[in-house]
Amino acid sequence: MPTSQLSVYFFAQAAVIVLACQLVGRLARRLGQPQVVGEMIAGVMLGPSLFGLLLPQLQQALFPKATMGMLYVAAQLGVGLYMFLVGTEFRADHFKARARSAMSVSLAGILVPFALAFALAPWLHTVPGLFAEKTKLFEASLFLGAAIAITAFPMLARIIHERGLAGSSLGTLALTAGAADDAAAWCILAIVLASFGGSWMGAYAAIGGGAAFAVFMTTVGQKLLRRLAHGLRPDAPLPSSVLAAVLVLFSLSAFAMDAIGIHAVFGGFLLGCALPRGPLTEKLKAMLQPFVVVFLLPMFFTYSGLNTRLGMLLDPAILAAAVVILAASFGGKGIACWGAARLNGEPQRDAMAIGALMNARGLMELIIINIGLAAGVILPGLFSIMVLMAVTSTLMATPLFNWIMRREAAREALAAA
Repeated sequence: MPTSQLSVYFFAQAAVIVLACQLVGRLARRLGQPQVVGEMIAGVMLGPSLFGLLLPQLQQALFPKATMGMLYVAAQLGVGLYMFLVGTEFRADHFKARARSAMSVSLAGILVPFALAFALAPWLHTVPGLFAEKTKLFEASLFLGAAIAITAFPMLARIIHERGLAGSSLGTLALTAGAADDAAAWCILAIVLASFGGSWMGAYAAIGGGAAFAVFMTTVGQKLLRRLAHGLRPDAPLPSSVLAAVLVLFSLSAFAMDAIGIHAVFGGFLLGCALPRGPLTEKLKAMLQPFVVVFLLPMFFTYSGLNTRLGMLLDPAILAAAVVILAASFGGKGIACWGAARLNGEPQRDAMAIGALMNARGLMELIIINIGLAAGVILPGLFSIMVLMAVTSTLMATPLFNWIMRREAAREALAAA
């Protein structure tokens, strides 16, 4: 397809994607859900599961295969910048505040899902349409464990912030456990991606390079990056030279992670974590976040939706796998985190709330499975199952959390009376 035609398709796709995500996102907000949940659903609706089912010719005309590479690049830029922004909000002090309880909840939220993944993988590995033929059983087990163990850390933070619980015992515990869970899941994913090529020498180089980059960014890099914030005033605009420097560093960080065989999102996230907090990160978020969230991130949701084929769940073998994976994902993660919190002396309300919050996968799940699909680790069948799991677990999180808080508040009021 000529380049001039690609640009025509891109702008038409962008208009439809942004409009659909805004409309469904606003509907989700009216129903008490975060807008991002509606945008995730809109992305699935634009794919073959709904739009392609009802109007297949129109859907193919708007999203021909020749344009998928272009949409993929826009989607990766969007999710990379989004993870960079998530990194700027990452707070290390959460770990110090509730280290013991948080590590217990985090470990439970990792070990139980991984135990379930290793138990299920020998069967799932034989089901057609889930894993690629070259994916080894050990790699399949690790990937499935990471996908089940992941937590929607950005959404978790948003719910806690909206409820005014950011500085509370519950908020600190949930944020710390969620951050630790996600860090472990990303590390496991890096191992899977590094080893997938079949050469452990390449895996060692990727893992060692990724670890070295992380250590550098959190030590020497952190000190060097302080120079970017030198002289910035809260009441003054961010100089274009500083914005350009940050975007260059973002691109180089993403390139470095991609080049060693991990993934670009790791580079963006680590750079965001290393940037000095204060006027620099606040101004960067003010400048970048609206464009990333409103324009670029919906491209990622739609690219995911175009690869989602919920019709595959009509296959009895894949449907059975879906039921088992969803049950393992919801039960394993939620019950494990609730149990660990209770064993550490947390009250019933807080323990149940943590289990509900940690069970949401959201955007983080979509990132992991898109990486797995692009790398050839998984096939569209498992991808579609995990999209369904991501959407349903995220849909459940806010109503379940609100119900728990209301129920326990009513019990406390009744006991006080």
